[in-house]
Formats: sequence, C-alpha cells, structure tokens
Amino acid sequence: MRRIFLLAAALLIGMLGVLLPAGTADAAFSDRTKDMAKITGIRIGRTEGNVRIVVDSDHPVTYRQFVLANPTRVVLDVQNAWIMPEAKKNVSVNSPLVSGVRAAQFDEKTVRIVVDTTVGKDGWKVFSLDGGKPRIVLDFGRTPKVTAGTKAPPAKPAPAQQPTKPVKPAPPKTTSPSDQRDGDHTGDDVGHDISDIIGLKGKKIAIDPGHGGSDSGAIGPTGVMEKNVTMRVSRELKRLLEAEGATVVLTRTTDTEVSDKGANATAVEELEARCEIANRANADIFLSIHADAFTNREVKGTTAYYYAKASEKSKRLADCVRLALIDAIGTLDRGTQTCNFYVVKHTDMPATLVEISFISNADEERMMNSEEGVKNIARGIADGIADYFG
Repeated sequence: MRRIFLLAAALLIGMLGVLLPAGTADAAFSDRTKDMAKITGIRIGRTEGNVRIVVDSDHPVTYRQFVLANPTRVVLDVQNAWIMPEAKKNVSVNSPLVSGVRAAQFDEKTVRIVVDTTVGKDGWKVFSLDGGKPRIVLDFGRTPKVTAGTKAPPAKPAPAQQPTKPVKPAPPKTTSPSDQRDGDHTGDDVGHDISDIIGLKGKKIAIDPGHGGSDSGAIGPTGVMEKNVTMRVSRELKRLLEAEGATVVLTRTTDTEVSDKGANATAVEELEARCEIANRANADIFLSIHADAFTNREVKGTTAYYYAKASEKSKRLADCVRLALIDAIGTLDRGTQTCNFYVVKHTDMPATLVEISFISNADEERMMNSEEGVKNIARGIADGIADYFG
C-alpha cells in the first residue's frame, strides 16, 4: 500500500512539474506582450498596374523600412510588435510587380515583413494609418486611381488637416547599394485619411441579409437559424463600413420579409424586392449574405458566387470578399463559382452572394453563432470590400 502511495505521489509531482512551467510560460508571454502591438494578418489587393499589401494590427505601430538587393526585397521591421501564430505568414502573389510576402517574428519585439519585388526604388511607397483599424499599407506600381466619391491624398499635409496631431518629419534618407533606410515611421507623418486609402468614403453598398421572417433559411444541428446569422453579420458589417465612410443600405433591418406582400409573397417577388432596394439606391456594389448547408454534416468551407454573364467586376468582388473572409475566419476555401441566383442576376451593379460557411456543420454553426465569430465574419467581408475598392 505504501509503495502505491509513493508511486502516486511521484506521478503527481511529475505532472505538476510539467503543468507549472507551461502556466508560468503563458503568464510570462502575456506580460511581455501586453504593451506590444499584435499583427493580426496580411492582406493582398491587386488592381491593374498596382499591388497593395496591408498589414493589420490591433494598435498603431512604428516601423523601419529598408531595401535589400540581388534579388530586390523591401523589408519592414515593425517595432514593439508580435505576430499571431494563426496569421498568414507566407503569401504568394501572382503579379509581375510582387511575387511574394513573408512575415516572421524577427526577435522578441520585432516583426519582420519581407516583400519580393521587381519594382525600382521610386515604384513603391509605405505608410501607416491609425484610427479604429491600424494598418501599414505598402503600394507597389502605379498609385491606385481615385474614383468618384473619394478625394486624392494631399502631397503635403497642412497643419489644419490634423489640428491635434503635429506632423513628424521623416529623417533624412541615406542610400547604400543594398540598403536604403528611410528611418522610423508612424501614421502621423502621412497626411492620409483612412477613407482616402481604402476608397470607401462616398461609396454606397447594398447588403442583403439572406432569408428572414417566415423563411428561416437553413437550420444548424443545435437549431441556429440562417436568417439570424445573416442579420447579425449584416448589422456588424454595416457598422464597420459606415465607420470607414461608406453609405450602407440593408434590404432588411429586422426579422421580416422584404416584399410588401410579406409571407404571402412568392419566392420571386421576395427576391425581386431585395434587388429593387439596391437598384433604387443606385448602390456601387451588392452583397447577399448566406450560410450554406448540406446533408453531410462534415462538409464545411466558404464559397462566393457571381452571375455567370456578369462583368469581370462581379467576379473580382466575389474573389476579394471570399479571400478576405477566409483569412478572417480560417475556413476551407471552396472557391468562387458562377451561378444563376436571382439576386446577383437582377441587380444593376457588381454583385456577389457569399456563403459564409456551413451552418449544417456543428463547428461552423458554433462559430457563426458566437459574438467573436460574427465580428470576425463582418471584419473579413469589410476587408474584402476595401480590397475591391482599393
């Protein structure tokens, strides 16, 4: 009996020896990073003649930039920062301007971003943005065109534009054959408003929360209804887009049908009413938000659709939203597909229908029904819209 007791005590001590250091390590990591910026992801946007790389963080950051030669690499050392383990760290870019982006924890307080590029020293620029959504933006190639409803960024910010933030002049630039250092930068030394950069100011966006009223849509294993998920996501998405300068039109704002006929409307009449709201508002883009379902509950992932005979803009919108959404929620990529869905066929503007993920899958149902999941979904879709207009 004594031998059994001693064996159990030894086993308990051994377990504590394993658990306590792990707990101590977790606490030490939390203490070390509590005052550091967290790099949450890297997004890529492509337009004709331009590649835009966006590094998202949860706090404003400073960084040092320099260039390495043979081959050409633009390097950013983001200071007092750490990168989330789940953040995408190696991104291939199908562009003659940029072939890839890599990110890693360079040391305890530095995240290093490396961009492989063929662009010369005057063909790229870097700036950071503060505000509600801090980020570093790297533009390669031509400056993105400023479309109607946006204003061109000023070449030199006047003091009146930023009355509460003094402009910090950039340090003198020195150049060596393999190292061009521009010094430390913050969002203060760039006179850009966030809406100028992502192109949402003045944009009108129609959002269609799928189903509603007597039409619950698909129902998950625990009874979560698609119509409720789409409404929650749409409201949060509206809040995010309006915060960045867009005008947002929802086809429905409560749990109800859109058609004046209510529950008595035919399926076509209901869908027609949704299209009419977007068309009458003369929206720039249209997004219909849904949750997928299948008889096999193991099936999962994210899909975006566009009308087969629509313009290339609809496909690009679908691609941008799908890729950014997958980056935000980590779902399986089921691709962008053509469709004949009424709401994307009968709207007058670029349109996409996005299936967030499968509500019939228990894990994805749980994610879509959580507060964190709803916020991440909305943020991903908003990022995709920003990429489309960017």
